Amino acid sequence: MKARVFFKGVAVMAVMAIAFVVYCNVRIGSYAKSRVFDSLDELPHCHTALVLGTSPKGRFGGPNRFFIARINAAAELFEAGKVERILVSGDNRHANYNEPEAMKQALVEKGIPADVIFLDYAGFRTFDSVVRAREVFGQDSFVVVSQKFHNERAVFIAGKKGTEAIGYNAQDVSLRSGGVLTHVREWGARCKVFLDILTGKKPHFLRTDAGDISWHCHQQL
Repeated sequence: MKARVFFKGVAVMAVMAIAFVVYCNVRIGSYAKSRVFDSLDELPHCHTALVLGTSPKGRFGGPNRFFIARINAAAELFEAGKVERILVSGDNRHANYNEPEAMKQALVEKGIPADVIFLDYAGFRTFDSVVRAREVFGQDSFVVVSQKFHNERAVFIAGKKGTEAIGYNAQDVSLRSGGVLTHVREWGARCKVFLDILTGKKPHFLRTDAGDISWHCHQQL
């Protein structure tokens, strides 16, 4: 009898957990549906692009396709006159690992002027990058640059934090080409967004003495 009650309880919790995962993913996707763009022509002009960081190297030491696609998308935005400044935000918690510098170097190599690129070294998570863009770098509106699934989550976070954000979708990495683990992790990351918001989570570092780059989107959502 006790075993039956135990397994019934486990089954109920499993169903509740699955329902929560599905809710989080559907809710974020629904919110972001009209706020992320594949086409440059349809994208409103913004002064600032927020490029979300990732390692320039893949899991096995080769080029990271997610990184390359985000750099290409950010360069496209600037070259098309859709943005005037680029904020690259990523992880630099260790001296030998520096996502923002890697992104800046890659953008410069594509012909983007170094003086329009700003670096956020404390973008340890997407949540940190989005919140710090507003609280540290003075941006109350911007266009996020990453893959669609990532942009959807970032735009949702921004909205919950009172920021007007849209997303420009970089080319995704197919599951066959190594994107399986990243896409699986995204389900969990979307659940954590709701927990972060409910618990009043703050970025690991939240300073207000960084250089001000207060430009705003010309078109509000």
